[in-house]
Amino acid sequence: MKAILTNDDGIRAVGLRALYRALKEAGHELRVIAPMTEQSAVGHSVTILSPLRAVLVEEADFSGYGVFGTPTDCIKLGMSQLLDDFSPDIVLSGINAGANVGPDILYSGTVAAATEAACRGIAALAVSYDNYRPVGIDAHARYAVAAMEHIPWDKIPSRRVINLNMPDRPVAEFKGLAVCPQTTAVWHDWYYRREDPRGRPYWWLDGKIPEEDVRPGSDKGLLNEGWATLTPLKFEFTDADTLKTLRYLPDRLLQQ
Repeated sequence: MKAILTNDDGIRAVGLRALYRALKEAGHELRVIAPMTEQSAVGHSVTILSPLRAVLVEEADFSGYGVFGTPTDCIKLGMSQLLDDFSPDIVLSGINAGANVGPDILYSGTVAAATEAACRGIAALAVSYDNYRPVGIDAHARYAVAAMEHIPWDKIPSRRVINLNMPDRPVAEFKGLAVCPQTTAVWHDWYYRREDPRGRPYWWLDGKIPEEDVRPGSDKGLLNEGWATLTPLKFEFTDADTLKTLRYLPDRLLQQ
């Protein structure tokens, strides 16, 4: 397959480099365009108030474009300018440091880059690993590539993202691959208030998804149990039921 590889952790991130090696080993034709700096939790943001710059990162065993922007910028700029002579079969985003389950998909730059590709009609796979400091994940990268190769992309509807999360354990210890829905549990957040050396306050965000809120059989629940999880995502947000409830409003307003 012809693949574009991106992420939100930056072009030098452990996860992206592992996935790069795995794709090359598997014989896939590959281009890389990724942020120059970490862009975690930027969501689907795009750069509109400043120019974008890109550099070609050439190393002995790696080549790719680094963009001083967001993951979504990377896909937009890559496909319209920097890689416009390359027609990909798929865009892979990852391997992200940390899981992207449940509400994470709304914040995740990893998922956002895949979503941008999906909106352009390209097959899209977001890949994440449930550890914020991944090391030695070449086997996980090969697992992700194998999953990519076995997904029946010709049967996946347009404008979909396939979201793969891998547990924090050796691949040989995975319980298996579970195709499942995302959790409906949401983050419980808190902030640490601190002061800088000049006595001015600042706040640092922390949080967790409470285990008691996680539904069994969901991506978060299964990931915690040691399963790799595969969740198809679509980004049609219209609530059909509430749409029916609100249809009477125009007539009511005309009667005022």
